[in-house]
Amino acid sequence: MIRLPRREAPSAEDFKRMVEPHLDRMALVAARFGPPQDRDDIVQDALLRAWRSRHTYEPSRGPFSGWLFAITANAARTHGRRTREPVVLVSLAPVADLEGRLDIEEAIRRLPTRQRSAVQCYYGVGMSVAETAAVLDCSEGTVKSTLSDARAKLRTLLESNEDRMGHK
Repeated sequence: MIRLPRREAPSAEDFKRMVEPHLDRMALVAARFGPPQDRDDIVQDALLRAWRSRHTYEPSRGPFSGWLFAITANAARTHGRRTREPVVLVSLAPVADLEGRLDIEEAIRRLPTRQRSAVQCYYGVGMSVAETAAVLDCSEGTVKSTLSDARAKLRTLLESNEDRMGHK
């Protein structure tokens, strides 16, 4: 096996400067992909993981924020599996009225996993397409296609529910 030389890892001060602008969105990722009440613990775990593997970040593979959000999402998933608590997928304002129409959260829950994750990253957290691609470990084109498919599926889900409820 050929071992490549280890990349120069950022100093503690450089790492802090790189991470600080992304802390708020890391918290959103943690709350979306893991138990929301454990958000701060998940962010701390993600920061520790990022610090330990900081030498592995490769700028040519995508933005630092995408790398950091991917670590955060993985930490949240791991935490969620350990705690076995239900995960709040996204906390968007519901569209449902008092007559019981399907709301956006319920429609998002019905999306396939990959589409739901893309929606959470792009719309729920406000990640760029490149950052979402890093979290989902796919190409930017795949993210765009997945988001398009998710929007079409959401439209169908919301329209079919309106039809059932007689609210068109």
